[in-house]
Amino acid sequence: MGIKTLDIEKLNKDTGNQYELITIMSKRARQIAANEKLQLDEKLKYFEGFDDDDDFSFNEEQENISKEFEKLPHATQRAIDEMRRGEVYFRYPEKED
Repeated sequence: MGIKTLDIEKLNKDTGNQYELITIMSKRARQIAANEKLQLDEKLKYFEGFDDDDDFSFNEEQENISKEFEKLPHATQRAIDEMRRGEVYFRYPEKED
């Protein structure tokens, strides 16, 4: 996959500040990556308690699960796509007086 340039001005319509936009997208990408890791760990946890008798078949199944997750677009790309579609919810912390 080649490198794509982003038109920050188009994405910037919600925040009005390009630095806030980048921060929001990076935090969303971290959320996506963390959620993906939890899902992968949950699926691989199934294989933890088995004996080594069927080690080859389990390794193959684990490899298939891992490859399935590797095929997913990178978390950063998904965060950018969500921002383009306007699906990212963000809020500013309220200032304490």
